[in-house]
Formats: sequence, C-alpha cells, structure tokens
Amino acid sequence: MLTSTAEWWTLLRSVAAINVVAWALVARWLWRVRATWPPDAWLDRRWQLLLSAGYVLGCAWRSVLPVYNVQRLVMVDSFLSSVIVGRSVATVAELCFAAQWALLMREVARASGHATVGAVSRAVLPLIAVAEVFSWYSVLATSNIGHVVEESIWGLSAALMVVGMLLARRRLQATRRPLLALSCAAGGLYVAYMFCVDVPMYWSRWQADEALGLVYLTVEQGLRDASVHWVVSHSWDHWRSEVVWTTTYFSVCVWLSISMVLMPKLRPASG
Repeated sequence: MLTSTAEWWTLLRSVAAINVVAWALVARWLWRVRATWPPDAWLDRRWQLLLSAGYVLGCAWRSVLPVYNVQRLVMVDSFLSSVIVGRSVATVAELCFAAQWALLMREVARASGHATVGAVSRAVLPLIAVAEVFSWYSVLATSNIGHVVEESIWGLSAALMVVGMLLARRRLQATRRPLLALSCAAGGLYVAYMFCVDVPMYWSRWQADEALGLVYLTVEQGLRDASVHWVVSHSWDHWRSEVVWTTTYFSVCVWLSISMVLMPKLRPASG
C-alpha cells in the first residue's frame, strides 16, 4: 500500500516508462506483420497506433509532472507543470483515446452491419469533446461541478459502447465473440467505477466547496490564474485523494489504449 507522495510518484513514473516501452514494442510488431493485414484493417490499426501514441505520451507527461488542477498543486516548480499546460496535454490525450473508442465501434458496426452501433461510433467523439469543455470550465473556474458533468459523459459514452457491442455480438464471427464479451466486461467495470466512485468524488468535492461558500473564478480570471499560479507540494495529505483515480487512469486505461491496437480484424458471422 502506498503511504507517501514519493512512493506514489515513483510508481507513476515507473508505469509511464513501462507503457512507453510497451507501445514501442507493439508498434514494432505491427510494422513487421503489416503485410498480413487486409488494407482496411491495416489502416484502422495504423490509426489506432498513432492515436494510442498520443494517449500514452500524454499520460506519461502527466505522470512525470502531476498536477491537481482545481487546487493548483504541482510536484515540480515549472511552467511545464502549470495547470494550463497539463490540461492542454490531457485534452489532446483524451481526445486521442476517445477517437480510438470511435474507431473500434466503427469497425464493430462495419462487421456487424448494425445501424445503432454505427450511430454510437459517430456519437463517441463529439460527446467526449463536450466533456472536455466541461473539464476546462472546472479547471479554469475552480468549480468541481464541471468535473461531475465531464465524468458523467465519459461514463455514458462507455455505457453506449457496451450496449453497442452487446447488440452486435450475435452478428459477428463466433471466434471473435469472446473478445467482444471481454471488452463488454471491461467497459462495464469502467462504467461502474465512473458512476460509483469518480462522479460521487467530484460531487462531494463540489458540495464541500459550496458549504464553505467558495467564490469561483470567471473563465477569464481562470485562464490567467491557470497560467501563472501553482503551488509546489509533496504533502501526502494534499495528494492522497488523487491517488486511486490517477494511478488507475495512467495504468489500466493506457493498457486498454494499447490493447486496441492489437485487436484482431472483426468479421461478420457466416451464414
């Protein structure tokens, strides 16, 4: 069990290094076997690989330079650790991750021929783009209510994907169904975590701020504050509330991102 900020930060950086190496190994393997993939599948996997790189590197950056956005807490005294930089990196990384989801669902829709799944594939990225807007609002205004909406949208998007995969399952080749079932299980766990842990956490933070009568910043004030104001802290009391979600996010979610590159080509059921 982690008992100090130093241990947690070391864990984050170690996992980030492992993730970068894992992505490089997958990229090397994919390039070696590219000739064995049908053209459409190779194009999808190449996009998955590039988008995964954005997510892996973004999470690695945030592991090396952690930032507690609303509280303006950082580990390293540098502009590179500032909220404005950290949130910008996170936005690009998260949009890459969402685009991977959308590509996966597009492939499921293409193989199954299910119109509802196709609609889900087209909805994922716009939904996450909206979530990013709410995230930026929270970060700039220092109000956690935006994070409540943001995380709810992430959970909803994942739930739509699980439903889409369940609808498509019977229309896919039998040998691919266990993989889809595993994806549904992982998605279900993610949805449960978001709505049982993550959203309630941000809701309780917002309620606590409201009880204190906290005065929030305007967006204009927040832009300026997020660019020049940060507080260096290595106190475990300051960071412990961030440990569970960040550790999970920078490890398990990154592994899911890399695993989407390795997804075999989905095929329709015969007959």
